[in-house]
Parts: sequence; C-alpha cells; structure tokens
Amino acid sequence: MQTKEWRGQQKTTQAPCEPRRQEEETSFQQQQSDERVNFQQQLQAMEARYQQQQSDERANFQQQLQAMEARYQQQLSEERANFQQQLQAMEARYQQQLREAKAKIGELEGRLSKDSHNSSKPPSSDGPWRKRYSQRKPTGRASGGQGGHAGVTLPMSEQPDSTKRHRPDHCEHCQAQLEGVVGQVVERRQVWDLPEIRVQVEEHQIEEVSCPQCQNISRGTFPEEVRAPVQYGPRVAAMGIYFNQYHLVPMERTCDILEQAFSCPVSEGTLGKWIQQASTGLVNWMERLKEELLAASLKHVDETSMSVHGKLHWMHVNSTKWLTHFAWHRQRGRVAMDAIGILPLYHGRIMRDRLSSYDHYDCDQSICGAHLLRDLTRIWERFKHKWARAMHRVLVAMNHLAWSWRSLGATSCVPKEIRDRWVARYFRILALGYAAQPPPVPRPPGKRGKQAQTESKNLLDALLHRAHQVLAFLDDLRIPFTNNQAESDLRMVKVQQKISGTFRSEDGITAFARIRSYLSTMRKQGRPLLEALFALFTGHPFPIARPT
Repeated sequence: MQTKEWRGQQKTTQAPCEPRRQEEETSFQQQQSDERVNFQQQLQAMEARYQQQQSDERANFQQQLQAMEARYQQQLSEERANFQQQLQAMEARYQQQLREAKAKIGELEGRLSKDSHNSSKPPSSDGPWRKRYSQRKPTGRASGGQGGHAGVTLPMSEQPDSTKRHRPDHCEHCQAQLEGVVGQVVERRQVWDLPEIRVQVEEHQIEEVSCPQCQNISRGTFPEEVRAPVQYGPRVAAMGIYFNQYHLVPMERTCDILEQAFSCPVSEGTLGKWIQQASTGLVNWMERLKEELLAASLKHVDETSMSVHGKLHWMHVNSTKWLTHFAWHRQRGRVAMDAIGILPLYHGRIMRDRLSSYDHYDCDQSICGAHLLRDLTRIWERFKHKWARAMHRVLVAMNHLAWSWRSLGATSCVPKEIRDRWVARYFRILALGYAAQPPPVPRPPGKRGKQAQTESKNLLDALLHRAHQVLAFLDDLRIPFTNNQAESDLRMVKVQQKISGTFRSEDGITAFARIRSYLSTMRKQGRPLLEALFALFTGHPFPIARPT
C-alpha cells in the first residue's frame, strides 16, 4: 500500500515537471539534431576539403607525372637523336673504312696482276709461275729453220794451221805395202778447236852500259806499264773484265775461270784493282761519248732501279743505235737527269716513257708505243673497257702501217690521206673512252689536294694530251714505234742485280756504268770486245765511230 501511495505521490509530484522535462527533452533533441547537422556540415566540409585536397594532389601528381614524362620523352628523344648521330657517324666511318679497304684491295689486286705484258715491269720480275705473253701473232710454222732457207755452217779454211794425212799402209786387195807410193787427196775434213792455252811469261831486264869514252854507266828503264817484279799483262786483265763486267760472272767465279782456263791464279782484290783501273781510264772517253749523244738527232732514254749498299738508286741510260751511256744517281727524276748533264743540253728528239720528269726539257719527244700497248692490255684485262682493246688494235695497225712504208723505202712520212684516216679513228676511240667513264667521285669533306683519277682516265688523258708524241712515228718514219733500244740496253743491268743483288760501293757502280757504256758502244759498232779492253788497259781505248 505504501508503495502504491508512494507511486501516487510521485506521479503527483512529477506532474508539474512533465512539460519542463518534455521541453528539456525537446531542447536536447533539437540540440542533438543541431549538433548532428553541424557535425554533418563539418563532415561534409571536411570531406569537401579532403576531396579538394585529393583532387589538388591528384592534379599536382598528374602535372608532376606529365612533367616527368615530358622530361623523359625529351631525354629519350635527345638520346635517340644522339644515338642516331653516333650510329650515322659510325656507319659513315665504317663506310669510309670499307671504301678504303676496297680501294686498297683493288690496288693490291692490281699490283699482283701486273707483269711484263701489261705494265713496265721487266720480264725478269714475272717469276716462273707467270704465263708468258707476246705481242707477236703465231705464224703456225714450227720453230727453227724453215724449208728452203740458206743454211749456215762452218766454212772450209783454205789455210789450215796444221794438216794430217791419213793414207793406207797396205793394199786392201793384195795386201802389198804402199809405203813410198805417191797418193792423191780425194776428201778433206776440218776440225776447228782451240789450241792449248798457256801463259806466256815475258821478262823485262834492265841493262847497265859503260860508256867507252867517259866510262859513265848508263842504266835502262822499265816501260811505264811494268811496275812490279811480277805482274799480269793487259790481256789477262782484259779477259777478267770481259767475264766479270760484260758477262756478269761473279768475282769469285771469274778468278776461278782465269785459274782453270788460263793458269792465272788471280785474287778478287787484283780483279777489283783492274776494274777501278778500267774505270779511271774511261773518264775522258765518257765525256766524248756525251758529246756524240748531244749531236744525235734521236736518242732513247730510260731508267731502272738498282741497289747500292742495300738502298734504292737509279741507273739512267741515254742511247742510240750506235751509242750507250749509263750513269747512276740516288734519285730518279729531274735532279738526276740534270746532274748527268745530257738532257739539259740536248735539242734533238728523245724516245721515252710517260715519266713526267722528261717534260721539263726543251726537245722533241715521242712516247713509247710498247708502254702504251701494255697499259691498254692492263685496262682491258682488269676493267674490260672495250675502248682499250680497240685502241690497242689501232696502235698495232699503225705500227704495221709505218713498218710497211719503211720496207717500201719511204723515209719521210706516211701519205697524208692514209695518216688522216688512222688519226681520225684514234680520236674517235678516245671519244668513246671518255663517254664510257663513270662520273667523278665527290671529294671527301676536308680533303685537300689534287683529286685522284682512275687508271683508265689517266691513260685516256695521256693519249689525248700527248697525241702528237704518240703519233710522231707516222709523221717521221725515222722515229721508231717503241723505246726497245733503251730497254734492251738496261736489260743486262737488271740481270746484274739478279746475280749480285747489290753494289757494295759507289766506286763499284760507277765502274760498272763506265765499263758497260764502253763495251755496249763497242758491241754496237762491231768492234771486238777483248781487243777493245786490251786497248783500254794499254791506255788507248778505241775511239767512238760516228755513223755516216
């Protein structure tokens, strides 16, 4: 009961407070709602700020990413451009190296393909494996004497040095003795042989004579050439020089020949003294030879390499049909020719190759046709240029034309109409050759100097600009087509180098040039060489005959 009452009292007590409670509850709910709205607003504001911040950060990141991408693309583009430049430079360098390597290989192949038939190299340099070529056309006839030709054999001597009679001792029929019976020569045969060779010793004695009037003792004198108690005479010296300098027999073998064949034991030192003695005796003769060459209307000139002390030197030749002059120098070109002293004073015509040093001299000049034929052969064989083969055939035909007119007795020139037709053909082929030339290669950047030309273009230029020198043999039939005279004179010089390899001193090559000049000239003029050497050692070398 009390509880119910208490509850009643409580309800009575709480009744006045209910509105207030409700008001407070409403105020609390309103406040809670306002706080919730405020919180929602703050939350939305914070979310908006976060979204804005996130958007700003995303935009900033995108900008940074784009900037980084742009920098990377720029860097990648620069590296790609740099790599392309390096690659192009490397490719250009490799292309240049490849072109240089191809040019070098072509040059080496060209040098290997050169021999005596397509260049100026001597036949001695060909080697045993090289195929032999000849400008001569095969005739189809066997080698040796042809049927019907006049044979040549040893003639019977009308005054033999000795005679041996061969007669029978007894009769072939009855065996009777035939001694003392006069016979008759019915057949003769002769044997040509050398007599037994032995040295003749000539003794020179000095006598003293007492004058019967004044009792003065007078003493004789030895000849000037007799200088030692025992010595060899001029014929032994001439024989030694003949073997060593003309036939190019080495000194040791020359001494052996003199000992074995002539019973003259000679040392190499003695042979060397004879060589220098002969060289000294030819000083004035060589000056006379120069004068004769300067008076010649046509002479041949050429040069070839030689070795002295293992170093490169050059042997120069000035020669005619009757004269030969050798001289050596350390250089090949104009300096050497001026020092030799013939070409600067010469005003005739020279037959020469295409060495440019000869262009400096004021004389008429002709180009060797054999050199041109070899060069044309090389252009045809290596590059297959048809104009080269056509020009080769034209030059050969021109040579045959000039030879045929010489054989008919003509001495001036080929008739003008015939000459003009061949000359026109010559220039037509040149025009075809120039038309077939490839365009010039552009000059590499930074490279200075004269632009290099092809071998074919150089030959075309020579044939064009030197046409008057190439074709001079048509205008004057006294001019030969080739320079074979000079090349023939120099051939034995190359043989000497093949045998001996080198000269050991300048005195040795000087002596060789002088003695070779003397012997070659005497041989051309039909003089006996041993007698010429004997005259040289007696102090009176044979004079130079001037051909009429």
